Amino acid sequence: MSELKVIINGVGSCIPDNVVKNEDFLGNEFYQENGERFTNDNQDIISKFEKITGIKERRYANKGQFCSDLASIAAKHALANSTVNKEDLDYIIFAHNFGDLDDDSNRIDMMPSLAAKVKHQLEIENPSTSCYDIIFGCPGWVQGAIQATQMIRCGDAKAVMVIGAETLSKIVDHHDRDAMIFSDGAGAVIFQGVEESTGGFLSQASRTDASVELHYLAMGPSFKPELSTNGNKFIKMKGRKIYEYALVNVAEAIKTAIEKANLDLADIDKILIHQANEKMDEAILLKLYKLYGQAPNVHHLMPMTIQDLGNSSVATIPTMLDLILRGKIEGHEVKSGDRLVFASVGAGMHINAMVYQMP
Repeated sequence: MSELKVIINGVGSCIPDNVVKNEDFLGNEFYQENGERFTNDNQDIISKFEKITGIKERRYANKGQFCSDLASIAAKHALANSTVNKEDLDYIIFAHNFGDLDDDSNRIDMMPSLAAKVKHQLEIENPSTSCYDIIFGCPGWVQGAIQATQMIRCGDAKAVMVIGAETLSKIVDHHDRDAMIFSDGAGAVIFQGVEESTGGFLSQASRTDASVELHYLAMGPSFKPELSTNGNKFIKMKGRKIYEYALVNVAEAIKTAIEKANLDLADIDKILIHQANEKMDEAILLKLYKLYGQAPNVHHLMPMTIQDLGNSSVATIPTMLDLILRGKIEGHEVKSGDRLVFASVGAGMHINAMVYQMP
């Protein structure tokens, strides 16, 4: 028997209704890491933020809405777009980093696993549908997709749902200007093994750098002095360090994955890169073109959603894929035979990339 091809059979997303625009942060008190308040006014801070990140607005979950709730909505959409029956799922893999969070507390709830909560909400009765979560920073969904592919190719599974979801609005320090980067959302993709297909999974590459890089994205107290000793911790990042790290290493990982598939950059039709920062993502693609010695065509190759949806961590890539497949991103569509790259970078620091051909 030949090795199974691993194809995508069903994609769905959940984009919360609650739109938060940049001007909604004009009343915030922003502090520096040293506890001193910024002297420039918020309009100046927000204008510079938008110029660097490209973000104009983002989506937040509604009051009382948990990460697992967003994920369950995305999962239902994926199943509705799939020929796979929910009872035939062998695994549900849920990539996140902060579990379910209450509106008034940033205490993390990961028990039971969020994957099990999704199974419960989907009312799946099959006990053989195993559920587990993975914590892999922003690249978590891509890593889950890699794991799903490996399970199917080795014969351990035939259908695996991989979810990426976060409610980052509940775990950011609203006195830190970096809080404006993050958002909420969910995406779900069903991977299936088939014996005959012209497309499917082609290759992957991943790496972890955990020396000084371990501290580039981590948890820390509020920058506001009065709140810094209450025990609460929030997402904290060293933006310049992350930018420099990503610029050096992400393009290399993408190139490695493309080479493993015995392809050239010219053979790639779209690169769906984690929506972390518009300028950073563009710089990564320019570096990739430079590695291949080719003239850049960034905007044709790389769709972007960060302007309107912000950075929802593990949810950005599956959400973007769903929007493309539904014709919701102007100037970007995919057809049978097109080769895509999914690539991400995030806390760990982790980087991964996966090459996939549309059936």
